[in-house]
Amino acid sequence: MRRCRYAVLEQLMNNGREDHEAGSAEDRTAAEAARNDAEEFRRLAEQAREGRDHNREALETIRQQQERLRETAETARIAGEEARTAAEAARMAGEDARVAADSARAAVVDAVRATADAMNASIEQMKIVEDMRRTLRDIRDTYKLDSGDSN
Repeated sequence: MRRCRYAVLEQLMNNGREDHEAGSAEDRTAAEAARNDAEEFRRLAEQAREGRDHNREALETIRQQQERLRETAETARIAGEEARTAAEAARMAGEDARVAADSARAAVVDAVRATADAMNASIEQMKIVEDMRRTLRDIRDTYKLDSGDSN
């Protein structure tokens, strides 16, 4: 009976070794497949990392472009504001010039009127002087006549 047990044990051990050897071949194949799968996953993960890095760089480029556009827009806004301010100043200067031109025109009209009034006054004075000369001539002529009759 003991022999039988030993035979059974020996047979189980031999079967276990065979199973183990068969399992080893299967294990090696499974391990190789797992290594291949792991390598494939590692390669895919690396590609995904590279893709993320590429996307991150593209997003950074876009962010920088947007920042430059914002800066350009701000510069344009400031330039527009300065142009609006300059236009307002020019409009006000134009209005001031118009008012000054109106004042100058009124001053010229007043000066022309004053000159015309002065000329009219001079003409009136000349007429008076001419009348006085006539009167003096008439008086002189009358005096000559009176003096000539007495002689």
